[in-house]
Amino acid sequence: MTVTQSVEKYQYFQHRVQPLLEIIYDEPTVQTLLKQIFEILQDYSSEFHEENLNKWSQDNVLLITYGNSIEKFGEKPLVTLKNFLDKYLKDTVTGVHILPFFPYSSDDGFSVIDYLQVNPQLGDWEDIENIANQFDLMADLVINHISSQSEWFKQFQRGEKPGSDYFITVDPNTDLSAVVRPRSTPVLTPVDTPEGEKHVWATFSEDQIDLNFANPNVLLEFIKIILIYVQKGAKYIRLDAVGFLWKEIGTTCIHLPQTHAVVKLLRELLQLVNPSVVLITETNVPNRENLSYFGNRNEAHMIYNFSLPPLVLHALLQGKSDYLKSWMMSMPPAPLGCAYFNFTASHDGIGLRPTEGLLSEQEYWTMLETMQKFGGKISMRKKPDGSESPYELNISLFDAMKGTVRGEDQWQVQRFICSQTIMMSLEGIPAFYIHSLLGTPNDYIKLKQTGRNRSINRSELDLNELENKLAHPHSPQSIVFRELCRRIQIRRRQSAFHPNATQYTLQLKRTLFGFWRQSIIRDQSIFCVFNLSDRPQLLRLSDLNLVCTDPWCDLISGEKIDDIYSSFNLHPYQAVWLTNKF
Repeated sequence: MTVTQSVEKYQYFQHRVQPLLEIIYDEPTVQTLLKQIFEILQDYSSEFHEENLNKWSQDNVLLITYGNSIEKFGEKPLVTLKNFLDKYLKDTVTGVHILPFFPYSSDDGFSVIDYLQVNPQLGDWEDIENIANQFDLMADLVINHISSQSEWFKQFQRGEKPGSDYFITVDPNTDLSAVVRPRSTPVLTPVDTPEGEKHVWATFSEDQIDLNFANPNVLLEFIKIILIYVQKGAKYIRLDAVGFLWKEIGTTCIHLPQTHAVVKLLRELLQLVNPSVVLITETNVPNRENLSYFGNRNEAHMIYNFSLPPLVLHALLQGKSDYLKSWMMSMPPAPLGCAYFNFTASHDGIGLRPTEGLLSEQEYWTMLETMQKFGGKISMRKKPDGSESPYELNISLFDAMKGTVRGEDQWQVQRFICSQTIMMSLEGIPAFYIHSLLGTPNDYIKLKQTGRNRSINRSELDLNELENKLAHPHSPQSIVFRELCRRIQIRRRQSAFHPNATQYTLQLKRTLFGFWRQSIIRDQSIFCVFNLSDRPQLLRLSDLNLVCTDPWCDLISGEKIDDIYSSFNLHPYQAVWLTNKF
């Protein structure tokens, strides 16, 4: 590269990055940071790239799993996971989100001790890269906080640099009542240091200490970390709890402008180095706040569709589409270069804050009471006025579908499969939690062992026992797994299920939920209709406006439509994908 080319490259970089840094830091800091970040990027890319608007298609489907969700005695869990993926899911999923696979001290991985090491109890970097070579890997960047057992925090406790400047200390008498809390634990944690007791910011727990991004060196550390993850094969980078990243006394300390600027900055840097990498934000908050992380199509490439899980659950418990349909009609299409990340279950529980303003109070509490009857737990958070309110439902989604608000019934498997089919039909990229794909029930043993509500949905399955269940054709696990894999494989072949294909909500009777998808080049339509009730329902095809010149077929059942003005009898919880291209 000539001197002129090098200067032009820096000027292009400066043009893209400087405005974002100026939102976060003062001018002298910005000029220093520009040079430091530019030097870091040189180790990862010889040239800068333009935006890639073709990061995904209808073919993309992800699995969410812990590194040890499936275990085999005497074998590294990451090896077991790779073998399971190869044997059972190579034709079903294209990507795998391996939840934090680093050494940790609590919260099942989300209290990271060392960002650059693989937890030796799971395996090593070679095992991670072996999976990344076959499947698109999603890696967690636990960016808001770090373990109290990390080297950085130990340095803080000893008064040594650089860690001594990496954390936020606050006078315990400071008024922090405006701070939005995701937990009921104190926001400040006392710590002994050579200078006496100090109180450090800890949003989630006393073992998860928040990092101080007002110190630009912390930002530099995470830029290096994220680029190493990409170098190791990560195609998706998940920013955990990123909404809480920037703190400013007297504010809510959530979704601050500096936080959004950091997300935009990381997107810009990833685009420059490897434009195929996807940045995804995890912000379990009310819907409008969550949508803000798309920015002006310059922030997250994907956002978790957090309102979807509780609204799908509610619709199937009540047997009506009112709230789910109203929400969906209000949802904007994802901007160009962006997509929704759709899921109905994850390693965490079902977030309740995303229902704020969407469900009536009576039906909200009915849902919570029903989940408790089905064995679920409710986690609480502290509000600014000191009171507590429900934050999260903790329950296996399979057991959440045991029945309706009227009680348990015989439709659990059908109702559950319906919930997953709704999710995989929507605009966006679908992601299946491994315990949903396998129909895993509540884990009361692990819940009792740990005393933590979230453990109820974080089972560690013995491979031999799991394979026995999958081999038994009539076990719930086998039925769920085989049918979901079949539907996923059908879905992956349909251009109308592209993450950015047109979506239009249908106006059907309340026991039905339906929407129309149309491929980007308009050659395929799919009418997705779901019976949300435990009774047969009649679908009048005239309500769908099927084009009379096209042949139509239900992709799920294979049933062909001979008369577009006839009716379709839907069994309880039946889903149909009516298409003109098959």
